[in-house]
Amino acid sequence: MKTEIKLADYLASRRSIPAFQMGAPGPSKAEVEEMLRLASRVPDHGKLAPWRFIVYRGDERVRISARLKEMALAAKPELSEEMIRVEETRLTRAPVVVAVVSKAAPHFKIPEWEQVMSAGAVCLNLLMAANALGYASNWLTEWYAFDEKAYPLLGVEPGERIAGFIHIGTAMVPPTERPRPELAEIVTWVGEGA
Repeated sequence: MKTEIKLADYLASRRSIPAFQMGAPGPSKAEVEEMLRLASRVPDHGKLAPWRFIVYRGDERVRISARLKEMALAAKPELSEEMIRVEETRLTRAPVVVAVVSKAAPHFKIPEWEQVMSAGAVCLNLLMAANALGYASNWLTEWYAFDEKAYPLLGVEPGERIAGFIHIGTAMVPPTERPRPELAEIVTWVGEGA
């Protein structure tokens, strides 16, 4: 039986687990579908759904990671052995990786920036949906999120961009807290009661 947690309590303690600190079990296909349903409930001016998902599971993650390693070595043949190992595990650190793909494009009414922000909201919702189903999650954007030469390998179409790779699995270590900004450093009050 899962423990119920209040949303405010969850947000006050939400933390990401590094992808390399995740392991099996990962979510089932049905659980991933539920996460994606929840993730897609975001602000979306004009109901454009200017994003989509690509789910990487199983051995396909190994094949894609091997190709990403080849691409990284072609770009930087002097990579250290440690970085080569990192490259060959890009999509195998967690049992499931979901690419959130932004389809933001010029629109007669909806600014492209709003569409991009909607994709970012999807990424955050997906992190929280994974946590709600009892899994650890981490939002990463590494070099291949920005290298269009990697897009055909990843299943990204021309004109699309990757908003993030959400790694999902079971935490192998407890989460640790990190410093958070003080409100006085990030808030400007304007108006009554300021």
